[in-house]
Amino acid sequence: MNARSASQSSASRSAASDSAVSDSAASDFADRSSDAASKPPTREISIAHSPDSDDAFMFYGLATNKIRVPGYRFAHTLCDIETLNRKAIDEALYDVTAISFHAYPYLQDHYALMACGGSVGEGYGPMVVAGQRFAPEQIRDLRIAAPGALTTAYLTLKLFEPGVRAEFIPFDRILPEVMAGNFDAGLIIHEGQLTYSASGLHKVLDLGQWWRQQTGLPLPLGGNAIRRSLGPEAMQAVTQALRNSIQHGLDHREAALEYAMQFARDLDPQLANRFVSMYVNDRTLNYGEDGREAIRTLLKMGYEKGVIPHACRVDFVE
Repeated sequence: MNARSASQSSASRSAASDSAVSDSAASDFADRSSDAASKPPTREISIAHSPDSDDAFMFYGLATNKIRVPGYRFAHTLCDIETLNRKAIDEALYDVTAISFHAYPYLQDHYALMACGGSVGEGYGPMVVAGQRFAPEQIRDLRIAAPGALTTAYLTLKLFEPGVRAEFIPFDRILPEVMAGNFDAGLIIHEGQLTYSASGLHKVLDLGQWWRQQTGLPLPLGGNAIRRSLGPEAMQAVTQALRNSIQHGLDHREAALEYAMQFARDLDPQLANRFVSMYVNDRTLNYGEDGREAIRTLLKMGYEKGVIPHACRVDFVE
């Protein structure tokens, strides 16, 4: 073979090699593109809940990415419960939102209830407290500071005493306002149920106890609602993610409590643990038949007594 032929042969082999490399790279790129195309895009789910230690404990797994769901990512917003009630009614702003059960009839067209994540009082619940001792039957004569017209606390108080005189202020201002003498009594929720006596106040009525006496049922206070427009598959996947987050917190209690402590207003670790135990437990994972009956009974009674203007259908996402 002469030099020219050898050169042409070498060039031919080089071109063939370059072509093979190019074809291989193109094939790899096509494979990666195919994988990317076949992988569904990540869907962002907006979640809103109260800045309270029990809610923080529930969402600890999701908020810290200990619980992950392929194809989904979660964006968290913290806001007081009455504001969340109003936003869910007026704007349907969040995919998942904590709500008072009292608010559910007003937003049932856009949201369903998740079958987990509820706060339920087992013979305890919101309280009416005062600077002096009153009997429960005196409540109709008192000027009471209440946390919001759509809170379950207010609904239950109206069921107890339809003629109650309530004025609505932020829930975290109720104890200071009662202590200052600006109201005769206050309807307290959240951690105030454990701290009121340290402020020198007296219990007038525990609405959770009263409800148990009236119905034999626990008092359902708040739950999580999920937007119907997400579709059945996403609704079920996100509900299971919340259930997994709750279970993760219960299984890793010390770490979850440490995370929740940043939201535990006026509570030391011992009281925070007690408060979380009151409202995050096995019933938070699943309401149970009596828990579901309690939700239906509460809303039906609210409608029959004229507190809620229209009937409610209650459906759960498992």
